[in-house]
Amino acid sequence: MAWQGIEGHDEIAARFAAANARGRISGAYLFVGPPGVGKGTFALALAKAVVCAQPRPGMVACGTCASCMQAAAGSHPDIDVVRKPEDRATIPLDLLIGDDEHRMREGLCWRILLRPALGTRKVAVVMDADHLAEEGANCLLKTLEEPPAGSVIILVGTAPERQLPTIRSRCQVVRFAPLPTEAVRRIVAAEMRAADLPVDEAALTLAAQAAGGSLARVRLMLDPEVAEFHGRLLDLLASRPLRGVDLGRETLAFVEAAGKEAQPRRARLRLVLDATLDVLREAAHRAAGSAAAAPQLARAAAAWSTDVDTVVSAFERTLDAVDAVDRNANLGVLVDAWTALLEEPRLARRS
Repeated sequence: MAWQGIEGHDEIAARFAAANARGRISGAYLFVGPPGVGKGTFALALAKAVVCAQPRPGMVACGTCASCMQAAAGSHPDIDVVRKPEDRATIPLDLLIGDDEHRMREGLCWRILLRPALGTRKVAVVMDADHLAEEGANCLLKTLEEPPAGSVIILVGTAPERQLPTIRSRCQVVRFAPLPTEAVRRIVAAEMRAADLPVDEAALTLAAQAAGGSLARVRLMLDPEVAEFHGRLLDLLASRPLRGVDLGRETLAFVEAAGKEAQPRRARLRLVLDATLDVLREAAHRAAGSAAAAPQLARAAAAWSTDVDTVVSAFERTLDAVDAVDRNANLGVLVDAWTALLEEPRLARRS
């Protein structure tokens, strides 16, 4: 059975349970892995287990004590969760150390220093840790260097490289792998049935196969318009010579079709970039003699696999574009710059 109902990460849960049994839970962790694989869900479940008054074997929260009830309601006084607001490019400093009038008398860094209200332990979870500005990250350093006794601080991001070296060095890094395709399909099917939505098994299977182990991506891919463009994107990436103008025009049209709200537009562009990374990753595997992908992805990857330097350059620039999306860059300018660099790899290598 999946640990606390979370699919795909039982090995990580077992490591935490073993550490807890030895009294060796660390004061600071950095959870990294692809978006949509359950890192944040795992962090909250771990927080619930840490403060549970009567945890079960395997570090499983009992679900019935006062701590568990408050944790489930999101109102536990000893669990502090900070997220990046949707309208901000970074996590505001106020959420970490209080506003100008209450510096170090409010915010996560202050609250983690307080005595636990219900038990003996406190947990702080920083979601969207990729979006810590340097000033905010530096504010966390002292707390990460000397976490209060009985406290656990969890940063949730996508890659260690997106954190300051000083942050990485003070955290135990826990790596979350993409979910198995069957697990993704099963989880989303269960969600749809719980919401009384019809489940098209064939469409769901195709979406799960194209989602790269991400629940967030498979939910997007269930939109027929998104699934259709995904196929078109692979065709464009398979074209030689690469038609950067067509790729940019069609990508921007797809993004703008999401409407005027920034979040769905950015989600669509993120999906385009993630799908491109899938192609480039598969191209690198093919170059190393270990290819194993669905036919359409394999065809697109084959068009890239003859030039490893170009693959590496395109991969780096696409990662830069992902970072720019996350930091609220202008999407039109970003798409133009990204497609130009894919079309002319010499420009990417020089920049």
